[in-house]
Amino acid sequence: MEILQSHRVEMISIAVALVAIVGGTAYYYYVTKKPKGCLDPDNFKEFKLVERTHLSHNVATFRFDLPTPNSVLGLPIGQHIICRGKDSLGEEVTKPYTPTTLDTDVGYFELVVKMYPQGRMSHHFREMREGDYLAVKGPKGRFKYQPNQVRAFGMIAGGTGITPMFQVTRAILENEQDKTNINLIYANVAYEDILLKEELDAFAIKFSTRFKVYYVLNQPPEIWDGGVGFVSKEMIQAHCPAPASDIKILRCGPPPMNKAMATHLEALGYSPQMQLESFDGLCCNIAQILAISRKLFRKLEPQRLYFLTSF
Repeated sequence: MEILQSHRVEMISIAVALVAIVGGTAYYYYVTKKPKGCLDPDNFKEFKLVERTHLSHNVATFRFDLPTPNSVLGLPIGQHIICRGKDSLGEEVTKPYTPTTLDTDVGYFELVVKMYPQGRMSHHFREMREGDYLAVKGPKGRFKYQPNQVRAFGMIAGGTGITPMFQVTRAILENEQDKTNINLIYANVAYEDILLKEELDAFAIKFSTRFKVYYVLNQPPEIWDGGVGFVSKEMIQAHCPAPASDIKILRCGPPPMNKAMATHLEALGYSPQMQLESFDGLCCNIAQILAISRKLFRKLEPQRLYFLTSF
């Protein structure tokens, strides 16, 4: 009997040792063999444009090659990159963008860019042709997403503010271990302005219990079952998770929209800890910047503040 017990203890000890060895080996392999990201947070690196796909008259997807077919960009979820180019006057300009691709997309990364008529960086993208190079540095940003860090996200996006939301949404839904629920309110002027609609609708069908999207238009078509006008307090109440310690509201859009959403969320009982504005850096702290600017330039014409929002 004692011999059997001794043998059993010995076998268990061997099994534990084997698990430790296998686990340690796997971890070492992951750490040493995991592809290194191509980004540099301090210095711009150039990436070749290999494909430009027009989605509408002023929106296009830009695909850039990474150094090798197995390279990854190395951008943490919730972070963004800084792109550098030249405006119509030949002056250097930079602007943050969030790729719609993840590190599971190897060998390339993609940007969905809306090119505004007076946008300085928009001019650079409008002039880019396949074979040209884009200067990029990163990662940048104050938000890093970790799987299951909250029970649910409420997302409020306007226009191109959808790209950071899409990045986080895709990372969550494509990770089988992540159980986070997502409720997205996405506002635009007209139907043709809705970016990534096909992809968002596909998510809503495939992950119907975990992802819901509610579209809002200022100028909806005659047949429309989404929201109309601006995103209201009632829309947030109906389509976002209620205030709680295990939820977070992410918002990104034009400065007036961000300011209005902050007011609505405060009125609905969402504490500052439950909110994160413009985590792609696009409009980060823009309300504070505008407030300071108004104090400095309150005697000037309102149009003189246009430079703050004309990127």
